[in-house]
Amino acid sequence: MDKYGKRRFDIYGYEKIDTEVLEAIKYEYPGRDTVIEYITEEFSSVCPWTGLPDNARLTIRYIPNEKLVELKSLKYYLTSYRNIGILQEHAVNRILDDLVKLLEPKYMEVIGEFLARGGISTRVVAKYGTIPK
Repeated sequence: MDKYGKRRFDIYGYEKIDTEVLEAIKYEYPGRDTVIEYITEEFSSVCPWTGLPDNARLTIRYIPNEKLVELKSLKYYLTSYRNIGILQEHAVNRILDDLVKLLEPKYMEVIGEFLARGGISTRVVAKYGTIPK
């Protein structure tokens, strides 16, 4: 008998990802190709099948056009993933899509370096646009 087969933690669907909290602020140097990088060691979502946590080092790197993401809003947004049942690859792409929609940057990449589970770690890189020359 598999005593783990019926164990499951509460997980939520994508509809609980809090995109409404995201806020953009004006970038005062739109002609300058400044690379901005946000890094957190505390990103967490959950496996959609088991509800077990997926923890990652998340890096968001971008060259803004006219807008920056307000950091408090980004923290709340990323924290909203805590109980979302989402594959690691999908989480990284969803974050990229949501931030591109908000900011319309010249370039952006989101890198998720997920901690090992079962001896395998995962690194996911999703990109938008090209780096200006």
